[in-house]
Amino acid sequence: MGAAPIAFEEVLASSASDKRIEVLRSVHLAGSISQAARANGVSYKAAWQAVETLSNLAGVPLMEKAVGGAGGGGARLTAQGLAVLRAADLLQAARSQALAKISRSARGSAIAPSGLAALGLRTSMRNNLPCTVQAIVRTRGSVRVQLALADGQVLASRITLESLQLLGLAPGMAALAMFKATAVTVAPRIVALAGVNLVQGKVARRSNGAGAAEVSLQLGPGLALVGFAEPDSGLKLRQPAMAALEESAVVIALAA
Repeated sequence: MGAAPIAFEEVLASSASDKRIEVLRSVHLAGSISQAARANGVSYKAAWQAVETLSNLAGVPLMEKAVGGAGGGGARLTAQGLAVLRAADLLQAARSQALAKISRSARGSAIAPSGLAALGLRTSMRNNLPCTVQAIVRTRGSVRVQLALADGQVLASRITLESLQLLGLAPGMAALAMFKATAVTVAPRIVALAGVNLVQGKVARRSNGAGAAEVSLQLGPGLALVGFAEPDSGLKLRQPAMAALEESAVVIALAA
């Protein structure tokens, strides 16, 4: 039986993986998780989590323990891990060429942040909202990141301290707030609850048929999100409505 295929489209799908790839590269160069952590300015736990996350996305182990040696052992990449590094290098080269071509053809004209991010992001998430990191609040066991949308509304994302370190987030940074449409509940009015984001907009589109209705909610010029409403919600086009999603459902992505 041959080796399991590597899910390159998953492990290299997001520019948020770039920091994790650098940790993986450092493991290859240093032969040690602890040295890779120091080289990237993250904790040992964050470095280990980075490699584990990449392995889970790839669907195959990317690292294995190295037994023996002067240091008593360490870590090394598997053949699949080395293949992921080569693929990442190829992707980065192609991305750089594409951005250079866009820059030449645009002749200095502005490109929307969401368009640039789309060059490095391919996901199943319907909602990808350009935003700015407004504040970072560390709480017991997690980090709450406040993200300001272009229309002035704010979303919060609950992430781990390791994710904060790997992304290198700081106030003022441009980012994308990403979340699945199935994580969003749309209704005429929603009661505020702790740990749940609430945003307001107007109904731009509503699907018909039995079951939950897919609703597109216009938040501001060029800014919309997709969610689902109950069949008996009574939502109509251009009607004001609210959308709710848990803070833990919001994924933060950075453009390459």
